[in-house]
Amino acid sequence: MDHERRLSGGTLDRLLREAVEAGDVPGAVAVAGIGPGGPHCVHAVGWAERWDGGARPLDASTVFDLASLTKVVATLPCLLRLAEAGQVSLDDPVVRFAAGFAGPGKDAVTIRHLLTHTAGLPDHRPYWEQASAPPEVLAAALAEPLVSPPGAEVRYSDIGYMVAGHLVEVVTGLGLDGAFRELVAGPLGLGATGFCPPPPERWRIAATEAVGDRPPKVGVVHDENAEALGGVAGHAGLFGPAGDLATYVRAWLGPSDGFLSPETRAEALRCQTEGLGGRRGLGWSLRGDRWDHTAGAWPSTGAGHTGFTGTSLAFDPVSGLWMVLLTNAVHYGRDKSRVVTLRRRTHAALAMEAGLAREGEAEPAMPGGGQVP
Repeated sequence: MDHERRLSGGTLDRLLREAVEAGDVPGAVAVAGIGPGGPHCVHAVGWAERWDGGARPLDASTVFDLASLTKVVATLPCLLRLAEAGQVSLDDPVVRFAAGFAGPGKDAVTIRHLLTHTAGLPDHRPYWEQASAPPEVLAAALAEPLVSPPGAEVRYSDIGYMVAGHLVEVVTGLGLDGAFRELVAGPLGLGATGFCPPPPERWRIAATEAVGDRPPKVGVVHDENAEALGGVAGHAGLFGPAGDLATYVRAWLGPSDGFLSPETRAEALRCQTEGLGGRRGLGWSLRGDRWDHTAGAWPSTGAGHTGFTGTSLAFDPVSGLWMVLLTNAVHYGRDKSRVVTLRRRTHAALAMEAGLAREGEAEPAMPGGGQVP
């Protein structure tokens, strides 16, 4: 692993600027490098918020609604740290910690099933439409019937991570936000990342979506179920800047430093779902998974995750290549085809600059397509 090589990111910067100028995303911050320390490149382009006749610029310190990155930046490491401490086993049944997790077949669902999206739970339900308070939303998620047997297939599930976040709260006796501060943000020094940003901080936060006549959300989680849970949920709700996310990603590449052991990280990055219709580690999407966002040029041993608002992170534990790409694409609406293409182009360009792309694997052409979590 080359810990000192500098990536200029010149092509990366050009691709971000082209995307902003084309109206594909309002703004973007990218941070990329090789290895857990040493130099890295930072690029910030565009706008944190736009409106008729005006705009608010962003910079490298802008805070983004991380959406489903919450799954791998908050919920996953909290459970892994609890497992290392012996407070849970990944193969414990969920019902051991959550009595409301009841129904046919659910006694067989384990924490590992939740983390690998193989619990058999559906992907999503609009609980916010029926529930009027966070306890009702949580109760509905816990009571959700299975749609397939545990361990039978990969089915990406927000509901599974809502349940997983609840387990963190039960085991620690803290809210998920408090557990995240104690188990992840504190040890790693992620001082600007957390749930429910206070109103005085909202000037630093990129806007997400305006729905109907309502103004865009700024500092209020975009995901409706997470908002109905009070802004703190295992599947969404975390806010943070690219610098903190870069620190977090690099913690997966270097010495444990009291965070997660090399053995735990290796287990999390091992494919747990061969033959089940996806390639998932614990939390992470691996190369070849349907939600893999990195492009063919990215190293085959890489892992990553995306967020619905336009966020993503990726890293390769073998070469040490990593990138955090945060956009507020959803500020322009829910069509994800353009941010999908931007992700693939930027990851391909970075892999080529690092000399890791295989011959003939240049950056893909516009446009792209597909849905993202």
